[in-house]
Amino acid sequence: MATQIQKRRGTASEHNSFTGAVGEITVNTTNDSAHVHDGATAGGFETMRVDGDNSQVPLGPRSIQVFESSGTWTKPAGVNFIKVTVTAGGGGGGGGEAVANHGGGGGAGGTSIKLIDVTSVSSVSVTVGSGGNGGSAGNRGGTGGSSSFGSFASATGGFGGSSAFNDEISNGSLGGTAANGDINIVGGDGHSNGGGGTTDEPAPGPGGASFWGGGGRGSTRGTTNIDTGEPARAFGAGGGGGDEGGTGSDEGGDGKHGILVVEEYA
Repeated sequence: MATQIQKRRGTASEHNSFTGAVGEITVNTTNDSAHVHDGATAGGFETMRVDGDNSQVPLGPRSIQVFESSGTWTKPAGVNFIKVTVTAGGGGGGGGEAVANHGGGGGAGGTSIKLIDVTSVSSVSVTVGSGGNGGSAGNRGGTGGSSSFGSFASATGGFGGSSAFNDEISNGSLGGTAANGDINIVGGDGHSNGGGGTTDEPAPGPGGASFWGGGGRGSTRGTTNIDTGEPARAFGAGGGGGDEGGTGSDEGGDGKHGILVVEEYA
């Protein structure tokens, strides 16, 4: 018959006041873990379980919540720290003129990244900014919406791209900003709008790049006169600028909506 060996054992609280002999191993019945003793330190040194459940150091997120629209983050059981990445919406690309030159690309939304102690927090309001609409012929693109995680971190949307050459707005195509994060990232600026003459025909430019990727491509022109700027595909990126009209369409591309990602740690 096999011999059964039992180590001395006790709860986590009992271990805190127990000093074991040098080299002694005891069993923590609260955490289902082992303690190694040195004959001097009360409680000894608790070893980490294979599943890491009793670790005092975050080993990676236990779970992740992703928001592509506004809502409420609710803390799961066992979560004490979170890392949030807050990205605002991208601006829409500016529309081209009917006879000369292209609109500017939309600016990307800013991004705020923050580590938060949520020990005493149960839920937080989440706002995710929409993407700005692409501008119609001769008009600016729409500005992207702001995103926020309660009062902890926030970001503003990218400005819409300027329309073609006669639009001198100072903030056209600029990227959005971010605030209150441990890291605050300004969104990339969109390509500038076109020049001014019917004979100088620069290529339409892309929207600004966000934390998540590049902006929409500027419109292309071929035998079919497809002149619409491409919508952004990466979260928070700006839409591409529209070309001059010709016989086709010259709208700017839409900016992409923002995103908010919550990584959850024990």
